Amino acid sequence: MTMEKRREELYDLLGDLPLRTKPISSKKIKEEQLPHYILEEWLLNLNGEEPVPAYFVRPIEGEGPFPTIIFNHSHGGFYEKGKDELIKGNVYLQNPPYAEELTKLGYAALSIDAWGFGQRRGRSEGEIFKEMLWKGQVMWGKMVFDSLRAVDYAISRPDVDHERIGTMGISMGSTMSWWLAALDPRIKVCVDLCGLCDFHSLIESRGLEGHGIYYYVPKLLNHFTTSEINALIAPRPHLSLAGNYDRLTPPKGLDIIDENLKNVYNEQGALEAWKLLRYNIGHFETADMRYEVMAFLQKWL
Repeated sequence: MTMEKRREELYDLLGDLPLRTKPISSKKIKEEQLPHYILEEWLLNLNGEEPVPAYFVRPIEGEGPFPTIIFNHSHGGFYEKGKDELIKGNVYLQNPPYAEELTKLGYAALSIDAWGFGQRRGRSEGEIFKEMLWKGQVMWGKMVFDSLRAVDYAISRPDVDHERIGTMGISMGSTMSWWLAALDPRIKVCVDLCGLCDFHSLIESRGLEGHGIYYYVPKLLNHFTTSEINALIAPRPHLSLAGNYDRLTPPKGLDIIDENLKNVYNEQGALEAWKLLRYNIGHFETADMRYEVMAFLQKWL
């Protein structure tokens, strides 16, 4: 089966989703120049159900087109934070926040509030999941759909370099990064932190309660392993960073994924484009991890 057919198979597991052909309307709320970058605040019509608040940050100097990062925010129970993680950081991320770090190196970044987070909160995660389930929808599918449409929006902007779009995030944002890169070949580089989890190893280690209910896609394990999803990213550059003491990403599973992806990338003549870095830490970003993230982006994007 071709990679494109496998992408279609993966996408079909994400429940009933809107058509992706509808044009995206947008409303600019405000724009302001901050000390290190220009911040734009938007409302985007990505799914036809509810507007999606978004931040777009770009360097102060230059008109672009800029290489652009789709920044996927984490969970951590911080439902009020959402896309603010891009500009304000988080407890498990290094300083400065990624908005400052990326723009000072000439990147732009786009981040949206996921369902139930930031300016889209008001219903609990469980409430959203249960209602969607009744309707034949999958919460993770709806979240992924919005991220795919966020890429559509990004490439509609004249100040975004269509050939240089990457994606990154930590924790839930990490998972979104590798799903998004697997499903969308327009993503040229994927960076994930503390979220590369082998599903079968998670079951064996009895770690299922560590991930929110949003995480679980019906029938997924009948069709895909984590390695098989991530193989759809190859041969595009993919950096994963993980903690050996992180219960959300069991070490045995990291071993399995690393071995499988080394084989996949080697078969495609792109072994150096896959990189898994592991640290004897828990669920957070270290200064060295931040260094590796920025070095990888500068090399490949």
